[in-house]
Amino acid sequence: MEPLASKIRPENLDEFVGQEHLVGKGKPLRVAIEKKELFSFILWGPPGCGKTTLARIYANKVGADFYELSAVDSGKEDVRKIVGNRQLKLGAKPKVLFIDEIHRFNKAQQDYLLPFVERGDITLIGATTENPSFEIISPLLSRCRVFVLNELSEKEMEKVIARTKLKVPKDARDWLIQFSGGDARQALTALETAEKLYEKITIETLKEAVQSKHLRYDKKGEEHYNTISAFIKSMRASQPDAALYYLARMVDAGEDPLFIARRMVIFASEDIGLAVPTALVVANAVFRACETIGYPEAQINLAHGAAYLATCKKSRASYDAYFEALADVQESGNLPIPMKVRNAPTKLMKELGYHKGYKLYDKESYLPDKLKKKKYLK
Repeated sequence: MEPLASKIRPENLDEFVGQEHLVGKGKPLRVAIEKKELFSFILWGPPGCGKTTLARIYANKVGADFYELSAVDSGKEDVRKIVGNRQLKLGAKPKVLFIDEIHRFNKAQQDYLLPFVERGDITLIGATTENPSFEIISPLLSRCRVFVLNELSEKEMEKVIARTKLKVPKDARDWLIQFSGGDARQALTALETAEKLYEKITIETLKEAVQSKHLRYDKKGEEHYNTISAFIKSMRASQPDAALYYLARMVDAGEDPLFIARRMVIFASEDIGLAVPTALVVANAVFRACETIGYPEAQINLAHGAAYLATCKKSRASYDAYFEALADVQESGNLPIPMKVRNAPTKLMKELGYHKGYKLYDKESYLPDKLKKKKYLK
């Protein structure tokens, strides 16, 4: 039986809900679709915000054949089958390849896509919940536009629920909107489950329908952010037992290991910093291990890193110093740089006093004159 989300999937932009900054009148994706402009792009946004639907509408309106892969269970061979022989004959329909969760393709798999995108054999649309700057290789990213999607607002979620034509009482609808946190797919799955199992949609039947651990963790709301927050705060408080517990919860729920490892890299500089400079080396090594190994073994690397970072001495001196300096930059603008520390590659610049008076190991502050007495690193 066709899932509810598929049954009510919009077929054109007039039916599409949300992302007005991209598909509203005169906005970039709407204009591209209306002009039938073919180009590769990445859709970056939270779960259930319409990435797949937008890709389908785009492919349909530009007159292309639409192919869909999930990076979770696909690879080079799947791409090869879709690309097939290059369609050089005049009038051949273009091919749009939509790859869901493209951030899960490793570097080699992304490299494999590159020549097909460059030659125009396929128009690539990638969907990701992760920052493309970190997850998509530079050569491929440079050939794609990036569109940022937002989670759906409460009013937009009301429109999505209304499209189901299911009888949903206002209190149940309001509860579901809060629970799903802007994730339309999650809301529709809960509605469909409640309606099938209990034949009546109420707050109680919806709560029964969403008992799945995966649903609770994946929602763009409390469970996801509360767990990573507890993990970070446990390491900050030098509580390795708590850190390992929250790490285990994330791993068991299927959290992306690179998401966890990336937060550990940030933590190493933000909370440990100068107290143990090599913590950043360890955190980066954990990230690299997760990148090359993956689950299930990567959980061992994550545990190693979490235990180490939690037991390190802590210092936020460099973190605090930098943001104090940043505040001065934003308040004072580009203050003149002292002449003695300016570069002087030409004769004219030397004559103008650039680099004059500079000496190694100078004790005089090199800060702009207005900030000479500032001490950021304490």
